[in-house]
Amino acid sequence: MRARVTLYSRPGCHLCDDARLVVAGVCDELGERFEEVDITAGPEAERLTARYGEEVPVTLVDGRQHDFWRVDADRLRAALTAGRTRRP
Repeated sequence: MRARVTLYSRPGCHLCDDARLVVAGVCDELGERFEEVDITAGPEAERLTARYGEEVPVTLVDGRQHDFWRVDADRLRAALTAGRTRRP
């Protein structure tokens, strides 16, 4: 099962630490998975740092950019539940 949420972060980023807690909490609540990507490491580091370096933390939902700098739990929850059929 592929993660619906991606969190781009970098070490030593206090906003990233805050975002991780929100993303983990919402994903846990909804039974979703998330993956965290360190933009400073790995073969994509140069490209990811150039793209997201000034905006981290950045969240993507289903591959599309959702938020940057701060993650709002209600907004993330709404994005993850949009289109779901609610049962009475």
